[in-house]
Amino acid sequence: MSMNVAQKLIHSHLMEGVMTPGKEIALKIDQTLTQDATGTLVMLELEAMGIIQVKTECSVQYVDHNLIQEDFKNPDDHLFLQSACQKFGVWFSRPGNGVSHPVHMQYFGKPGKTLLGSDSHTCAAGSIGMLAMGAGGLEVAMVMAGYPYFVKMPKIFGIKLTGKLPDWVSAKDIILEVLRRHSVKGGVGCVLEYYGPGLEYLSAMDRHVIANMGAELGATATVFPSDEQVRIFLAEEGRENDWEELVADKDATYDLNDEIDLSTLVPLIARPSSPDNVVPVTEIEGEDIYQAYIGSSANPGYRDFAMSALIVKGKQIAPQISYDISPTSRTILEDLVNEGHLAEMIHAGARIHQAGCNGCIGMGQAPATQANSLRTTPRNFPGRSGTLEDRVFLCSPETATASALTGKITDPRKLGMPYPTVSAVKRHAIDKSMLQSPLSSEQAQKVPLIKGPNIASLPKLSELSQAINLPVLLKVGDNISTDTIMPAGVRVLPYRSNIPKISEFVYDIIDRHYHVRAQAQHNEGGHVIIGGENYGQGSSREHAALAPRYLGLHLVIAKSFARIHLQNLINFGILPLTFCDATDYDKIMMDDYVVIEALHQALDLSSEVNAFVMNKNNDQNVRILLRHDLSKRQIDILKAGGLINWVREQSALK
Repeated sequence: MSMNVAQKLIHSHLMEGVMTPGKEIALKIDQTLTQDATGTLVMLELEAMGIIQVKTECSVQYVDHNLIQEDFKNPDDHLFLQSACQKFGVWFSRPGNGVSHPVHMQYFGKPGKTLLGSDSHTCAAGSIGMLAMGAGGLEVAMVMAGYPYFVKMPKIFGIKLTGKLPDWVSAKDIILEVLRRHSVKGGVGCVLEYYGPGLEYLSAMDRHVIANMGAELGATATVFPSDEQVRIFLAEEGRENDWEELVADKDATYDLNDEIDLSTLVPLIARPSSPDNVVPVTEIEGEDIYQAYIGSSANPGYRDFAMSALIVKGKQIAPQISYDISPTSRTILEDLVNEGHLAEMIHAGARIHQAGCNGCIGMGQAPATQANSLRTTPRNFPGRSGTLEDRVFLCSPETATASALTGKITDPRKLGMPYPTVSAVKRHAIDKSMLQSPLSSEQAQKVPLIKGPNIASLPKLSELSQAINLPVLLKVGDNISTDTIMPAGVRVLPYRSNIPKISEFVYDIIDRHYHVRAQAQHNEGGHVIIGGENYGQGSSREHAALAPRYLGLHLVIAKSFARIHLQNLINFGILPLTFCDATDYDKIMMDDYVVIEALHQALDLSSEVNAFVMNKNNDQNVRILLRHDLSKRQIDILKAGGLINWVREQSALK
């Protein structure tokens, strides 16, 4: 049977199930990626499961999110992660080495392999012919422990690219066009696969830009073929022997289809505060800006920084502008130095930051209040930048840099200069000195885990109750992101390994008193949250499930869920149900009680669950019908109170 690239990758790693869209399958995972904002929990979970050594071909832990060392918390966790890597047999990328996704692509990514990462942008590795997916940390820990990865078989969404990009239009404009067409929900339940003659003109790092932001469409993964462009990339990294061709069969088909003529695209920009709020730059040009930010995993390549340097060469940015350069790896920084580009940016007025995620996750470089910030980052969810009422726009390096020069949102085609040509690096830096290789199993057994005072043990979780009679403590709307549920930034992320403390920030952006009310209700049995469409979009951070669970959240009823957050809820024993009739959302108010009787039996016997909604005076009783799409395995995990409890039960039965 003819297959496309995504189907070939899935078929070659299929351990259980059938490749029917919507059915649960189990996949063998070759590699894992963890970063420090989520990896601390992964290492604690490995410890809790009694793991001695990881079972994957290659697992790498990066320190790229929490680099600011304003007190002991971040450096203590860096030491903990380093010791955990030595103990469990994991590569360790030291602080300042760079952002996980481009560094992994540079040193570890291989066509034809599978990669699971505790970061939603792990899908970036699909740029070199990998099946790369983001997941919650506990899912990644399970894979590292030797278990398969369970996921619903996705539909394959084929996007054919034709033509060639015009001057001043680049890869960021391609993915913004896809978001403009299909929205932040357009990729849910799908793998996006790009193909067609237009790929000839897109380098591996151009493809990284597009694959990275597949996460913003809610896609399970993004896949590109492993072709000549991928071979060129791996050869430049000294790894041509890792290349293998992986392309779709000539008569391969797709479940869904779209086509983009690259020659018709124009510079695009996503307005605040959603990645799919996309318009042509010309529609909003002229608005004053405060910041132009170049970098992040969404535009991590040498070309992106060099392009910015060539645009500002011999010029000065506007006086009120913060022109922030956030290099994505030490080797890219070294290349920029060797080629003279860094000097050009510094001369123009750039502020140079250490290699890492930095402002993308709200760890520094926060914009001024109500001031426009143009960023090459993947997300512009409210408050993610570190400023509560921010105005973040997403755009290409060309648009951000042009706007830095003029001080206003500017279509780069109007700069009145020739489109710069980025030349190949004369001597590309390849340096693995900041990567610490795993120890032998004999050496690893002697390594103690270094735990600073900020690291708390994982809370114990109770089993799912046989019946629910709980109040609604929060009701939210559509497209609630995990950044809203569990904010990032300098005031929150340092507590990522301390669940009792980080739980104080849950839903802080929407309701500053939520955690107080939730803690008070916890003693009475817990509570319920009501959500709209696409609940839990965005980051893979499992804190957005574990911290609310710690506060007594037992049930979320929504119109629909984002894939990764749905599984995170299940992993920590929170029941996710959806409305059979979306209008029932309007029948539930804050402080109403949701009642479900014989819950275990209802989950076992049917995909539909009867519930009753009573107001707080118990004088009004409304019946609503809910549903789930849970597999038997997921139901068993929920009954056990979460995945760690379920693993313990399974181990006891052996």
